Amino acid sequence: MRTRISALAIAMVLIFLSSGCKDAEFDQLGMPAPGETIAIMKTNMGDIYIRLFKKDAPDAVENFTVHAQSGYYDGLIFHRVINDFMIQGGDPTGTGSGGESIWGTPFPDYFTGNLYHYRGALSMANSGYNTNGSQFFIVQAGPLKSNANASAWLENEEYDAEAASRYLEIGGTPWLDNGHTMPTSGNDGHMVFGQVFKGMDVVDAIAAVPIDEANAKPLVDVIITTIEITKYE
Repeated sequence: MRTRISALAIAMVLIFLSSGCKDAEFDQLGMPAPGETIAIMKTNMGDIYIRLFKKDAPDAVENFTVHAQSGYYDGLIFHRVINDFMIQGGDPTGTGSGGESIWGTPFPDYFTGNLYHYRGALSMANSGYNTNGSQFFIVQAGPLKSNANASAWLENEEYDAEAASRYLEIGGTPWLDNGHTMPTSGNDGHMVFGQVFKGMDVVDAIAAVPIDEANAKPLVDVIITTIEITKYE
């Protein structure tokens, strides 16, 4: 089964969810603290700097960091790119059908309610619930305030006020949050485990490359040269 976000999400259909309780002391969009573990995703189009949220997504962060440190991601491509949605990579086959976790088997979803699919979020790509392997995506979608239905929908879903405001002003894909979906949507939940804090211009540039429309694959390879795990200074 292909590891991917659902076809409905590709069509950018806004689907529904409920968010969990938010940790008031945590700011997903804040800068990392000195000494905090970060990832520097180096690509042939520039570098992307990412915070990693081990407390809220321990397995996903461990999986990503161990893979990165072992060189698993070195030389892989972003095999699926959809402008105003996301960029996806982490598959050693480059097809969207490959990759595995550091444990050799899929690992389960883990949601605390503190993390959202804001613009710049790093999240696990999967083929259904509890099927996480090596693939990931970075959310690139822009502000939702131009969507006439977004504000009313977020209010109707009793979204956290701050989260709703950030989706409207900053952007993101709230329908992917926490694994909760609209009935009959067929959409799978996705687990956020990081957030870009520098290099969104690179993410935007990657999202804008020409693609094979049938598969959303870049016509010219966009390559992850390496992912460096280090401490923020």
